[in-house]
Amino acid sequence: MNSEIRHMQNEIEVIKRDMAVIMHILSEEGELTEEAKKRLAKARKTPLSEYEEL
Repeated sequence: MNSEIRHMQNEIEVIKRDMAVIMHILSEEGELTEEAKKRLAKARKTPLSEYEEL
């Protein structure tokens, strides 16, 4: 259980770093590219059950 919590904490840290990068890109450019919008729309439609375990 302790290792599961540590693993989840590590995953949360990765997500936080990814979000920081996304926020930085958006703050500089103001909006997403068309390709990024398409990928985001596709990701939002994908059920969590289809995601691969890391």
